[in-house]
Amino acid sequence: MSLNASVWLVILVALLAANLPFFNDRILAVGPLRQPKTLWWRVLELLVCYFVVGAVGLGLEHSVGQIYPQGWEFYATTAALFLTFAFPGFTWRYLFHRRH
Repeated sequence: MSLNASVWLVILVALLAANLPFFNDRILAVGPLRQPKTLWWRVLELLVCYFVVGAVGLGLEHSVGQIYPQGWEFYATTAALFLTFAFPGFTWRYLFHRRH
């Protein structure tokens, strides 16, 4: 896989994973739903999805070549970008008023 394709793949996976907790009522999209999920469950799932996307990116970086060491600035930037990607799902779940 080329470098350009792997970058776009990570961005697409991050966009989907960031919105997954808000568009799905199951725990981590596979677990059973025993009661409605609260915002804290969704934030916890968002954190887990952030680390899963990071692992996908790390795996793709390893397949291309040597893994470059990152500082705290990289993780702060990627976390802010991941939260930005989650905004459409958050808006749909909590800010969009549905008419019944």
